[in-house]
Amino acid sequence: MKVQITKSTPCGAVVAPPSKSLAHRALICGALSGNSNIKNLAFSKDITATLGCLKALGATADICENTAKIGGLNPFEIPNDAVLDCNESGSTLRFLLPLCLLSGKRVTLKGAKRLFQRPLEIYEKICTEQGIFYEKTESSVTVCGKLSSGSYKIPGDISSQFISGLLFTLPLLDGVSILEITGELESASYINLTLNMLSKCGIRITRLDNRFIIMGNQKYASFDYTVEGDCSNAAFLDAFNYMGGNVDVKGLPETTAQGDNVYKSIMGVLGTTDREFDLSDCPDLAPISFALAAIKGGARFNGTARLRLKESDRAQAMKEELQKFGVDIQIGDNFVVIPSAEIKAPKEPLNGHNDHRIVMALSVLSAVTGGVIEGAEAVSKSYPDFFEVLKSLNVGVEIYED
Repeated sequence: MKVQITKSTPCGAVVAPPSKSLAHRALICGALSGNSNIKNLAFSKDITATLGCLKALGATADICENTAKIGGLNPFEIPNDAVLDCNESGSTLRFLLPLCLLSGKRVTLKGAKRLFQRPLEIYEKICTEQGIFYEKTESSVTVCGKLSSGSYKIPGDISSQFISGLLFTLPLLDGVSILEITGELESASYINLTLNMLSKCGIRITRLDNRFIIMGNQKYASFDYTVEGDCSNAAFLDAFNYMGGNVDVKGLPETTAQGDNVYKSIMGVLGTTDREFDLSDCPDLAPISFALAAIKGGARFNGTARLRLKESDRAQAMKEELQKFGVDIQIGDNFVVIPSAEIKAPKEPLNGHNDHRIVMALSVLSAVTGGVIEGAEAVSKSYPDFFEVLKSLNVGVEIYED
């Protein structure tokens, strides 16, 4: 899909979409409970993937508009040779793989090739150490065996999703488990989202700095939950307010554990003398932060090493696309520098790099100069209504299906 965006002054009001991060967690906890109601869901590709995988494992789910009544998943008794289609969702794959290691049955998790180019070695190492069958191809991973309680040590600087995956699973095992995070824990706020959701359904985990003590034989209790607005995607809409627009973003919580809530503290000072920021706890804000910095006089962003492990190599993708606007960014091992430059309208189509956050960042920037974005369908991963929302905000959008 190709999208043409004309130079516009965005204005109007919009309700932030539901949080994808919280929806994943709520659906998993709900499936493991007896019968839970999860409200205010948006069925993006990633959330649809998680819901489909939970059903493939044996969960029941009744959908009515934006609410799911879900439960009934016993991970110790799943179908033989279950196949889970994770599509392009790293959360789906990394959250659910440990749950597939409770029944002793063979399970295959499949998806897009790019998904399996992203790190999975942490789980491979655990499986190898515990004698669990683990076989990875370019588009799937097959496991067969039973996870044991005990001591686990995993690095904290690759992805917090591995930590969350174990936190969902270890309370169900016999015996006490201790999960220790080695090195620097990045994206710590996402761990807090997991712990908060677990507490809503009666799972108790004791945290001592970077160690988690997890009692075994716990049960997930039923709960009702309304998914709050998504700070990650709201950032793309609120960015218009820092570039001459007037957009009222509604539906965000006054207080939240979402780490990307810090986007206002970044955007609010871009263009001032404070031009250095740390993205290690909020890497999903990188594309829109880079785009906004390009029109606000430049900035330096630290904590960017993990950007290469996302849906695309986000630092490299933004470098290639910002060059088309006349901005040549510098990429280091763990930093990105956006120079002060004059933004120019791109003379060639922009590439979405099959990454929803790249497409949305380029769309926001194109509202300043005009531009054509190829591969724009990637927004369906998290925000399928994104371009319709832009239209409602007075942004000129023309969509051309391939």
